[in-house]
Amino acid sequence: MTLAELTEKLRGKAQADLGLRKVIKLDFGPDGLIRFDGTAVPNEVSNEDGPADCTIKVKYEDLLDILAGRKSAQAAFMFGKIKVEGDLGVAMQLGQLLG
Repeated sequence: MTLAELTEKLRGKAQADLGLRKVIKLDFGPDGLIRFDGTAVPNEVSNEDGPADCTIKVKYEDLLDILAGRKSAQAAFMFGKIKVEGDLGVAMQLGQLLG
């Protein structure tokens, strides 16, 4: 799945108000980013950078493996494959968007 395809998929899920009320950024380094703005109504999903309450740094391939169930998000976090900057509680709510 390409970054554009994943962004579009998340954009579809974000049409319903998920109640997060925070901005979350998935930072894939040189592979790009996805920014979810839960403060906007309707919620917005884009590939444009901006401030966030929580930034999650992960390789794009690792995220795809997590979404496909080939890797555990908890194990990836414990082994340093996922790094969280900002509000960890917000990161825990990301499952609502990705689920």
